Amino acid sequence: MKKQECVAMLLAGGQGSRLGGLTRKRAKPAVSFCGKYRIIDFSLSNCTNSNINTVGVLIQYRPFLLNSYIGLGSAWNLDNPFGGVHILPPFLGDEEGSWYNGTANAVYQNYEFIDFYDPDYVIILSGDHVYKMDYSLMLKFHKEKNSEITLATIAVPWEETSRFGMLTVDEEARITRFTEKPAHSDSNLASMGVYIFNWSTLKHALIADAGDYQSQNDFGKNIIPQQLNLGKRVFAYQFHGYWRDVGTIESYYHANMESLSDGHFLNIFDQKFRIFSNEDILPPHFVGLKAEIKNSLVCNGCIVHGMVSNSILAPGVYVGEGVTIENSILLPYVKIHAGSVILKTIVGENAEIMNNCIVGAKGVVTPDQEGITVIEDYHIIPIGSIIEAGKNVYSTRTS
Repeated sequence: MKKQECVAMLLAGGQGSRLGGLTRKRAKPAVSFCGKYRIIDFSLSNCTNSNINTVGVLIQYRPFLLNSYIGLGSAWNLDNPFGGVHILPPFLGDEEGSWYNGTANAVYQNYEFIDFYDPDYVIILSGDHVYKMDYSLMLKFHKEKNSEITLATIAVPWEETSRFGMLTVDEEARITRFTEKPAHSDSNLASMGVYIFNWSTLKHALIADAGDYQSQNDFGKNIIPQQLNLGKRVFAYQFHGYWRDVGTIESYYHANMESLSDGHFLNIFDQKFRIFSNEDILPPHFVGLKAEIKNSLVCNGCIVHGMVSNSILAPGVYVGEGVTIENSILLPYVKIHAGSVILKTIVGENAEIMNNCIVGAKGVVTPDQEGITVIEDYHIIPIGSIIEAGKNVYSTRTS
C-alpha cells in the first residue's frame, strides 16, 4: 500500500427520480450526456486531470450498468497499482453495514477504505454534476488557508438560491453561515457539493454523526453545519468555470443544449483538459445523400438519412428517410424510422420510434412546464403515434 495525499470519494448511488424515464433503468450518474459521455465521466476525468489516482465510487441504486461501465477505470487512467478506482456498494458485516442512509453515512460505511490509504485529505464528490475542475487548485487553497474543511462554491442567480446550500463568507473567505436550500438568502454563493476535509476532521465528524440518531446523515444538512457550530476552520473556494446540476429534466436538457451554442459553455473539445469516456468504439458516422445536418453533434456509429437541426445524436443512432429531428437529444442506439418528426424531445437509450410518428407535437403546456418530452429507455412508439409536448412516456414495467 502506498500512502495517498488525497483520496476521492465519489457519491454515485442516487436514484435521480426527477429525471423520470431516463433513470428508471439506470443510476443517474450512468445517464448519457452530450453524445458520447456519461454524467459520471466528468467527476472521474476531473480526478485524472487533478492527479488524484485513488477514487472510491459509492454505488447503490441499479448498480450493474454503472459498475460495468467503470470497470477497472482504464478509460480514465485510473487502473494504476497504487490506488485506482474502487466500486464500493453497501455491505453487511457482523455488527455494521446497511443500505446507505444519506451521503455522510455512505462515506462512514467506507471508513476502512479511506483509512487503508491513510490520506492527509479526502475530497467528497458528486457523480451527477457536469463540470471541468482542477481539484489540485482547490487543495492548494485548502492548504494555504490552513483549512479543516473547504467547500467549492459558485455564484448562482438569486432566483435559484432556494435550490442549493447557500454560504455567507467573511473577507478571508471563511464561511460564517451555511443554510441548506433556504427560502431566502443573503448571499448567492452556492455549494457545489465538492468538499475537501482533513482526514482527521472528517473521521471525527463521521463518527459523531453516526452516533446522532436524529441526524439525516447528510453532508449539507448535518456535517457542515455541525462543524461550523464547533468552530472548525471552514473556507469557501470560489469556482469560476462551467458547472451544472443536471438533476431535473429541464436542467439536463439545457446543459446538453448549451454544448451546441457559439459560447461553448462546456468545451468538450479541449485537449488540455480532456473528458474521458468508456463508450463503445464504433465506426464513423454515415450521412446519406438526402440528409441535412445543422448545428448538431453527431457521434460515431450514427446513420443519418433525414434532417437534424440543433440536436445531439449519441453513438449508434439511426435516423431514417424523411425524418425531422429538431431541438432534441437522442441517447445511444435510438432508432427513428421513416417519416417521423421529433421536436424538443429526449429519447432514451435503445428506444425505437416507428414510422410516421409525431413526438413533441404542440399541445397544452402549463406555465410551469417547458414542453420537453421524454421517452424512456428501450420503449417502442407504435406506427403513426402522436405524443404531445411535455409528456413523459414509459412502460408500466420497471425491469
